Amino acid sequence: MAWDDTARLEHSRRYVRYPIDLTVREWALVAPLLPPAKLGGRPRTTCLREELNAILYIASSGCQWRMLPADFPPASTVRGYCYEWRDSALLSTINGLLVIGARELEERQASPTAGVINSQSVKPLKAAGDRGYDAGKQVKRRKRHIVTDTLGLLLTGVIHAADIQDRDGATIVLKSLRYRFPWLRHIFADSGYAGEKLRRSLRGHGNWTLEIIKRSDTAKGFEVLPRRWVVERTFAWLGRCRRLAKDWERSISKATAWPLVASIRMLTRSIARYCICS
Repeated sequence: MAWDDTARLEHSRRYVRYPIDLTVREWALVAPLLPPAKLGGRPRTTCLREELNAILYIASSGCQWRMLPADFPPASTVRGYCYEWRDSALLSTINGLLVIGARELEERQASPTAGVINSQSVKPLKAAGDRGYDAGKQVKRRKRHIVTDTLGLLLTGVIHAADIQDRDGATIVLKSLRYRFPWLRHIFADSGYAGEKLRRSLRGHGNWTLEIIKRSDTAKGFEVLPRRWVVERTFAWLGRCRRLAKDWERSISKATAWPLVASIRMLTRSIARYCICS
């Protein structure tokens, strides 16, 4: 894409306080999906737009909670909202609805029928729990296990110890997608998911079909493999958020929020840019 006046206008964030702040169009996409204030008790005094901006700031900059700039709400309040939305599956719901919107803009069916699965080994804190020995990397790590659609949009992600093999972790990931995307049944994967063990574990949890994309035996050097490159590109997209450069969370439950936040950040921007251009 040429860097002309149209592209500059499309990517401009001149009128926001920080580069990660939601623009008016981006906030309009997310605002209807956030819960209303609870009835009774003290009225809500915090601004949900500022809460979400603060969460995006943490994700994008990778800073500690206590390093949050003073013009955001208190870090304890922001942290509370972040983990409350994670535990109530609100972040996952928002991401799923934005995925549907992005697919419809690309003139695809709202619910994907095929996906791509892969895992990424990530180095956690030394004091973090729930780690496992990754025999390939020969270190103690965690794995981010994700499934994307064929466009590379994140459908779901699970964090687990690195000593869990891909075919075992895939069972957990695919079971979580059964009701969220009911038409998704065909999965592209690499040879780490081959074998009958995964197929047996998925019996009774939907009619899944698994297609293994293998590297050619005669290939030399780097080779772009069909479908598999899509999920690798998604890991690169998520990696733009510095919070995901390393697993900074002590527990797996806290780490599950950040891939979803990174995906929401990417989807709101791309959908809002489409609205500007159309």
